[in-house]
Amino acid sequence: MKSPVVKRSIVVAGHKTSVSLEEAFWNGMKEISGLRSMTLSELVGEIDSNRQQGNLSSAIRLFVLDYFRTRAVPAAAAAAPEAARHQA
Repeated sequence: MKSPVVKRSIVVAGHKTSVSLEEAFWNGMKEISGLRSMTLSELVGEIDSNRQQGNLSSAIRLFVLDYFRTRAVPAAAAAAPEAARHQA
């Protein structure tokens, strides 16, 4: 059985390192970096420089979770009046 965690090498601040993440998080990182017109390495470098503690993989997971959670809140709020109208 294939592991859900994918280990990839990436250059962060000029140093090569490996990061183990689930494919969904790699896909989220690619989406975010594309929307920000950044390379994946630049985005990971930004996350690395801003993390308070923990390992890089955990910091990336939290960053991706926070990014999509923040985007979901306005979308849910916008959908709420529409859903209320259909229930009335």
